[in-house]
Amino acid sequence: MTLAELIDKGGVAIWPLLFLSILALGTIIERIWFWSKVLIKEELILNSIMDAAMTNWGKAGEIASRYRNHPLGKFLNTPLQLDNPDPDVFHLALETGADDELALMRKGDKILEGVIALAPLLGLLGTVLGLIRSLGSISVSDLGTASTTGVTLGIGESLISTAMGLIVAIISVVFYRLFQAFWFNQVRIFRKAGSDLEVIYRQRWHQTHPHSEFIS
Repeated sequence: MTLAELIDKGGVAIWPLLFLSILALGTIIERIWFWSKVLIKEELILNSIMDAAMTNWGKAGEIASRYRNHPLGKFLNTPLQLDNPDPDVFHLALETGADDELALMRKGDKILEGVIALAPLLGLLGTVLGLIRSLGSISVSDLGTASTTGVTLGIGESLISTAMGLIVAIISVVFYRLFQAFWFNQVRIFRKAGSDLEVIYRQRWHQTHPHSEFIS
């Protein structure tokens, strides 16, 4: 079935479904590109910054600044650029940086959620309208006669919008869940990286401030 036939047989609901499908496809492609860039360099950035932090704190800041276009690099760069902060300030900078970057990583989620919710409903609406149009063209006296053949075809065609709505929603759900899995993994990585960096900094702080009271 060609696109022209799909539009002709699908009824009025096909147009918003086509719009939702294009919107979902654009979001999926953009998110795949985003996550591919994030995941490819992440381990290298994390290891580089942590290794440097244990031996040369200033170098760790330089490395994090170099990778500040990457979410993980930007997250770790926020506290590393502070000038000898109090450990509580360092902890607050870590939390703020993590919240900002993790929020940006969820870009596109609302669009996919909207498509998942609306596509099946629009498909069902198209089917209902198609059934009303098909059944409204016959009378009781026409039942069982050859005149109902067109109605049968009309009912079959009206189901096209439901099928398309379900296809759009299913594809969107698959990628939405995939991106959610990536995001939850980033939460774990950010939490672990932030905790490790904070431990290193607290040790360094108490070595340079031996008379300061330990801050839990």
